[in-house]
Amino acid sequence: MSTYMPKAGSVEHKWYVIDAAGKPLGRVAAQAAALLRGKHKTIFAPHVDCGDHVIIVNCREAVLTGGKLHKKIYYQPTLYVGHMKKVKASTLMEEKPCKAMELAVKGMIPDNALGRAAMARLRLFEGDQHSHAAQKPQAWEL
Repeated sequence: MSTYMPKAGSVEHKWYVIDAAGKPLGRVAAQAAALLRGKHKTIFAPHVDCGDHVIIVNCREAVLTGGKLHKKIYYQPTLYVGHMKKVKASTLMEEKPCKAMELAVKGMIPDNALGRAAMARLRLFEGDQHSHAAQKPQAWEL
């Protein structure tokens, strides 16, 4: 008996919608990362892009549990020696909630060519409306 190895051209990419309203940001990001990688499929292989397209709606209504909303800080290095940009999670969730969700998902995806392809299949929306109804996405429950 031989092990089945999926080919890149034979993988079917489906579309899923995740509603983040009232759910913890990290749990939504973890589920989205698993869908983007394709880990929910029986044909998963780490060297083949098996993932699906993921649409996350209501990013503005995602919650941070514990004291993370006031204690968590996002750091971004600049090109100048000794300089570092800092943004609190509360400020980022108010101004750019999709960026906070994107950073959470990106941290759970590998930093290689497959990870970049997976992040290209992620779509984020602040409200409950999205522009991908033509793809007939299925709802994914957490």
